[in-house]
This record gives sequence, structure tokens and C-alpha cells, in this order.
Amino acid sequence: MTPIRFSPSSLQESRWYEYLIRFALGGAATVFTGLVSSRYGASIGGLFLALPAIFCASATLIEKHELRRKREAGLNGVRRGQEAAALDAAGAALGALGLLVFAIVFWLTVEISISAGFIGASLSWLTVSMAAWYARRKMRSGRRARLSKNTNGSATS
Repeated sequence: MTPIRFSPSSLQESRWYEYLIRFALGGAATVFTGLVSSRYGASIGGLFLALPAIFCASATLIEKHELRRKREAGLNGVRRGQEAAALDAAGAALGALGLLVFAIVFWLTVEISISAGFIGASLSWLTVSMAAWYARRKMRSGRRARLSKNTNGSATS
């Protein structure tokens, strides 16, 4: 299993205006969450905290970066760009699931103790996010194995 890792080299590939787009979209999502909270209350507004604030910008920028890398190498790269954006989308969904669990656990435990609520919610977020990532990884591995088995079986028939 490939470990999760951080690669700062990708930060150098972005241009200044791409960071501006991410900042603006993230700010707009935050303002939207604040408006929902002020109109409908913190309980409803808190649900929007799981919104991946910069997802739209990051998905398009990731696809664009992959296309640029492949074109520099003399390849088309359209499929690779789409796959990279899809992988980012899957990660955003798993992260949003973890944040939703964080919000629920914190909401249920904050009246007992703020620090205990925060610690419990953080541990819940970490557990759910890692379990979801692991389950997705296992499902993809199982799907690949079935596809490989079906391909090999039909080729020999």
C-alpha cells in the first residue's frame, strides 16, 4: 500500500493567479457558510463547514497542470488530467465525510466539555477519513482484480 505523502514540488507549478482563484473561491464558500449560519442558525450553517471550499478551483487546476506536464513531454494527456481531477474529487468527498463526522461528534459532545468534544471530534474525523480512504483503496484493488480475472478468462475461452 502506498503511504500518504506530501510533495511541495507541486506548489512551484502553480502561477500566482491560480492561488488568487483558490483564495477567492475559498473566501466565497466561507462567506456563503456565514450567510447560511446567520440566516438559519449555527446548526445548519455548521453542516456547510464540510464543504470543500476550494474544490472547484483545485480540480480544474489539477487537470490543467497534468495536461501541461504531458504536453511538455510530447503526449496528449487529456485522460491523465481527467483521472487526476477525479482522484482529487474522491479525496474531497472522503474529506467531507470526515468533516461531517467531526461536526456531528462535536455537536453531540461540546456541552459536556469543549476540549473533550474537540479531541473526540478530531479523533473521529481522523478515524473516519482514514477508514474511508482504506475502504476506497480496497474496493479499487478488488475491482481491478475482478477486471483482470475477467479479461484473462475471456481471452482463454
